[in-house]
Amino acid sequence: MATLDTKLVNVLGDRTAKVLYKNFGYMTIADLLRHYPRRYMVRGELTDIQTLQEGDEVTILAQIHSAVNRPLHGRKGSIFEVVVTDGSAKLSLTFFNQAWREKELRVGRQGLFAGKVGSFNGKRQLAHPEYELIPDGNDVDSAVNKFAGKYLPVYSATSKLPSWKIAQCLELVIDALDEVEDYLPEEIKSKHGYPALHEALVQVHNPADLDHADRARERLTFDEAFLLQLLLARRRIEIQQLDAVARPIRRGGLLENFDSELPFELTAGQKKVSSEIENDLSAPHPMHRLLQGEVGSGKTIVALRAMLAVVDSGGQAALLAPTEVLASQHVRTFEKLLGPLAQGGTLDAAENSTRITLITGSQNAASRRESLALAGSGDAGIIIGTHALLNESVQFQDLGLIVIDEQHRFGVEQRDLLKTKASIPPHVLVMTATPIPRTVAMTIFGDLDISTLRELPLGRQPITTHVIPALEKPHHVERAWERIREEVAQGRQAYVVAPRIVAGTDDDADMDFLFGEETPTLTSVEELGPQLHSGPLSGLRVAPMHGKLSNEVKDQTMRAFAQGEIDVLISTTVIEVGVDVPNATVMVIMDADRFGVSQLHQLRGRVGRGTSPGLCLLVTNAVTESPARIRLDAVAVSQDGFELSRIDLEQRREGDVLGSSQSGARSHLKLLKVLRDEPLIELARLDALSIVEKDFSLKEYPRLADELEILEQDSSSQFIDKG
Repeated sequence: MATLDTKLVNVLGDRTAKVLYKNFGYMTIADLLRHYPRRYMVRGELTDIQTLQEGDEVTILAQIHSAVNRPLHGRKGSIFEVVVTDGSAKLSLTFFNQAWREKELRVGRQGLFAGKVGSFNGKRQLAHPEYELIPDGNDVDSAVNKFAGKYLPVYSATSKLPSWKIAQCLELVIDALDEVEDYLPEEIKSKHGYPALHEALVQVHNPADLDHADRARERLTFDEAFLLQLLLARRRIEIQQLDAVARPIRRGGLLENFDSELPFELTAGQKKVSSEIENDLSAPHPMHRLLQGEVGSGKTIVALRAMLAVVDSGGQAALLAPTEVLASQHVRTFEKLLGPLAQGGTLDAAENSTRITLITGSQNAASRRESLALAGSGDAGIIIGTHALLNESVQFQDLGLIVIDEQHRFGVEQRDLLKTKASIPPHVLVMTATPIPRTVAMTIFGDLDISTLRELPLGRQPITTHVIPALEKPHHVERAWERIREEVAQGRQAYVVAPRIVAGTDDDADMDFLFGEETPTLTSVEELGPQLHSGPLSGLRVAPMHGKLSNEVKDQTMRAFAQGEIDVLISTTVIEVGVDVPNATVMVIMDADRFGVSQLHQLRGRVGRGTSPGLCLLVTNAVTESPARIRLDAVAVSQDGFELSRIDLEQRREGDVLGSSQSGARSHLKLLKVLRDEPLIELARLDALSIVEKDFSLKEYPRLADELEILEQDSSSQFIDKG
């Protein structure tokens, strides 16, 4: 008998095992058993052919309506056309030079037919489909097979492995499988009324009825949530058991001086979150906190106050930013907010002041030597940088706090490498400007404390958003350029955002979210800039901004824009986060349908940051009622980043939601959907906490400990290590 660890080659043979590995990467019985059905077809209930979309890879259950073999016009050969039906709609199956199929594809027979939906002369068809006929009453020899059951599983398939071939492989595997030992604690299984693991694995592939299939699927989905929450709960406790230097607030220090000089009052939300962070910093174990918030909710001030508190304690704080543009922006913002408090060691320095230094990959040698010396000596209390902070040459005297800005831009290894530069585990604050729905936060960040800023600071102006359908109303595009001219005439500034740097390329590093197929017509910065400068924006001061410019040029451009020396910035998404120019009031986003919902929300957050209202215009070629237009309409009518984030995540693959693509590994989550399965995730979290609190090492649950170790060793589990 076989176990879950048995190699597929031992059960299915070398040829089939190789095909499964090539198509899906499966090597063991456990791998294949977790290739779960997408749905079930009931024998006798035909597929709704009318719902099939061109380009879909489908497996349908249908009845043969007609079958005709006819010669090809003007050349040798014949075409055998079979028309199948569900009783209300029809679909053609075409076979070239295969008249011999007439003997089996007879009118009245039912079968499973798989292939890619295409069209010819206006009719939908499957060309050379794979098929498996369901035995009728005359097929005595084959009556006892998988079609004898009522429910037929339908699997994600490939052209080499149609759904029923996968089903046949699973049938052989299940027949060979010995009893599977269950790892779920008996008390949890009994509490929820779940079937045993072996039964669940069998019933999900070969259910007695749909109720059994549902219970099996729920059990297996719960398992995924439970193991993940168990792993997160243990990591959270492990973090709390680490030693760290407590960094309590020092009265009369730099932070207190900074607060007294602030020209505005913190919002209630900022005060609450700051208090949470201060409590964390005062503890003798590392802070591991996620700070999420709306666009413009004031996360930067909260992070700066935490950094100043650590500097007051004699330590240093490092801020890791994903781009040089953002890192430079942070330096300018901090220096502006701190004033003389950021001039430590100079004649203009205030009492209790510090130094801020910037470390990036494109610094010249002299500047880099100075920055490294300031960080290594401890003279710079705040060090801001990009990935260059991770270089071996960067050393700190006493790294007490790490702030990760836009955490999703960094891999686990990068965050861990920065932590190793501290002699004692540092406090960690990770920030995201993309609001995260609660279930996603529980699933991804279950080992972090979470602080949320929803309230916008006083004085933030409303942003009006409109969708401009370029194909339907080209005159509205012209009106968009007029609006920019009107704003500039009043002394204000504008952004124009394009998805690409250079026309016709698909390697734009600044474009990190793309829907649909690549097209050669996407707007590029290098084409659009000259067109606008010589056309509708002639006479205005226009400048490009994108990730392939040198750091020096980018910095000069952003400084000039911030100082009002540039009227219109033609940019890629490098200005998506952190860029703060209060005088910018209008943004035009070209090919807006090519960006994600949350990304559009981030981009428009660059306007309306001063005393004048903001305007965001989303230019698109997407047609009315298309999914892309629906996304854009959602952005236009809502300013709620949490609502938009949920819409965004609902339209993305689960692996992208959970960040598995970030770690380059395949997620172990096959069934769990973090937005759909909120109640199940909450149950799993509570059950995991109850187990860990009474038995952290899982001595009473050796089988569960083994399963958790497999998950911990799996590289795909790295995506949840946000520390």
